[in-house]
Amino acid sequence: MTGYVFSPPAPASVAIAESALRFPVRRIFCVGRNYAEHAREMGHDPQAEPPFFFTKPADAVVASGSTIAYPPATADFHHEAELVVALGQGGFMVPEDEAQSLIWGHAAGNDLTRRDMQAEAKAARRPWDMSKGFDRSAVLGALRPGPVAADAVIRCTVDGAVRQEARLSDMIWPVNAVIAYLSRLVELAPGDLIMTGTPAGVGPLERGQVCTVTIDGLDPAVVTIS
Repeated sequence: MTGYVFSPPAPASVAIAESALRFPVRRIFCVGRNYAEHAREMGHDPQAEPPFFFTKPADAVVASGSTIAYPPATADFHHEAELVVALGQGGFMVPEDEAQSLIWGHAAGNDLTRRDMQAEAKAARRPWDMSKGFDRSAVLGALRPGPVAADAVIRCTVDGAVRQEARLSDMIWPVNAVIAYLSRLVELAPGDLIMTGTPAGVGPLERGQVCTVTIDGLDPAVVTIS
């Protein structure tokens, strides 16, 4: 008989809008610099490179409406509004024109970032996993099955003031291209989430502030910083 040395943790999951069911999370992939203006504000040429990816652990997921503590080891804690794509099917070497068939649904998300830690790691040419993949760093609204409008507005507000605003059609690499490219690097699987990049306007969050990410047609991703 096979057992465990201690009880395994419950699987990470995301709420599904208007359903008692939940979506199990396998992995979280994140696309870097997928909006031209954000690439420029971070000091990069948006046309110079193919998409690149980093990851967050599945248990970094935070449900919309949560209050989280200001994280340790940073004095420059940032919001990043993102469209999140949830895969209901897997695939390897997926053609771009077939990528849509892997998508189960979408959500609004917030890729929380320890910006100063990220900048220090980049300057030292070291990995910046801990600036992105720390505890409670992926705030997700409820998933909605089916498509989202290609030109939907994505917006981030902090205490009601708009910080980020763009259209999903402003992405350098559209969702199908992102899925196809990622599937050349790893075999995708049901339960994988892809955070598809953030528009320009990323900025700091302070204790006591409420940050809200909205995307037309989707439920908001709201988090309060304590």
